[in-house]
Amino acid sequence: MLSFLHQRQTYNALTDPYPLSPRISLSHHRSTLLFNKTTLIVLISLLIILGFLHPYMGFNGSSLFSFNAHQGFESKWRDYTLKEAVEFVGINGFVIVCAVSEPYLPFLNNWVISIARVGKHERVLVIAEDYGTLYRINERWPGHAVLIPPVPESGTAHKFGSEGFFNFTSRRPRHLLQILELGYNVMYNDVDMVWLADPFRYFEGNHDIYFTDDMAAVKPLNHPHDLPPPGKKGRTYICSCMLFLHPTSGAKLVMKKWIEELQAQPWTKAKKSNDQPAFNWALNKTAGQVDIYLLPQSAFPTGGLYFKNKTWVEETKGKHVIIHNNYITGFEKKIKRFQDYGFWYVDEHDDESPLGKL
Repeated sequence: MLSFLHQRQTYNALTDPYPLSPRISLSHHRSTLLFNKTTLIVLISLLIILGFLHPYMGFNGSSLFSFNAHQGFESKWRDYTLKEAVEFVGINGFVIVCAVSEPYLPFLNNWVISIARVGKHERVLVIAEDYGTLYRINERWPGHAVLIPPVPESGTAHKFGSEGFFNFTSRRPRHLLQILELGYNVMYNDVDMVWLADPFRYFEGNHDIYFTDDMAAVKPLNHPHDLPPPGKKGRTYICSCMLFLHPTSGAKLVMKKWIEELQAQPWTKAKKSNDQPAFNWALNKTAGQVDIYLLPQSAFPTGGLYFKNKTWVEETKGKHVIIHNNYITGFEKKIKRFQDYGFWYVDEHDDESPLGKL
């Protein structure tokens, strides 16, 4: 081949302006053409096959870009601070807060739909207790979820009374204290609640903290708004699941005392506690130093009253504002109860939620 190339270089084209290529050159030219055609057919075939398999392979020409965009999305929300979050959602200095891990997302969506019907959903801030929840909420509702480190155990639906449930709920006073320190009024709800009306007109006056009684015993419609007397265990039974706080020294004092009580009464196998006894001890031990307000039972009934006393429900019809689906444990049981009373919205009304269908 080298001698042939050498001959081609020294060939005198002027002696024959239309020379015939030697036999070896013609053969090589044909094989090259054949090779090029074969390669082209193979390449086209591969492209067709890849095009067909593309939906199943999870890869395309923009995969690298998509990966980088995804990484950027996650980094943005990992770095999103509580201060930035409350500034974003805190309309007129008010924030509505819940704390949620991924297993509770259906309840979150149901709760958000009920708030959207009242027109207050833009004030909602979801404190995500795992990164999956953080990303999922902010993907659908940008800016409405924040994660406050350290990240607790994720991906588990903790049972009431378990150590995981205690660890999950015991973070609550720290979250609320941080928001108060930023100067915002904050309303806290558990997500197994539904709003039937606007509750803000009940937060009248300038009290430090507003709360509800967790006892199912019926109170007079004009019951006092002071701290109820202690029960058999020497403390009150105020619910820690529905609170409204002004950013005052009194409200901050209760949150700090709540944190202290949780540290003094950790969860043990013998004493399977939760955050609520510690909250009540904090209220009882700061009584006289804090301006408190017990919300009307007719507007904010506990589940032990609303779902178990049909006579009372009928007598107070039209007064109910927020219903708490407590006095029952288990996801399925809570959902079934909401369905029975027409309070489970996510199956047919997810279009009313800024989160869509989760």
